[in-house]
Amino acid sequence: MQDQPPVPSSVSGVPMSQVEAVNVELSVVLGRSVLPMAQLLKMGRGAVIPLDATEHDEVWILANNHPVARGQIEIREDRIAITVTRPADVYDFMAGAA
Repeated sequence: MQDQPPVPSSVSGVPMSQVEAVNVELSVVLGRSVLPMAQLLKMGRGAVIPLDATEHDEVWILANNHPVARGQIEIREDRIAITVTRPADVYDFMAGAA
């Protein structure tokens, strides 16, 4: 069993119990698409939206809508998982980089 680093009792003076109580919404962006509004309004159930990504491209991992990491999609049994591969570059995300 590996030695775990000590858990700090506070972060910047805030007790860890308060930090641990903060919820963070995680989102994964698979790709992007630009569509005319008329086409978007015509879409219904079952519509397919083409993305600017392939199945092997890295995805964006967002925390509260802010890019924090890049990752790879994995299929594990009947679940989809994301493996973090590297930190995100916010400038690439804003520029729409793949």
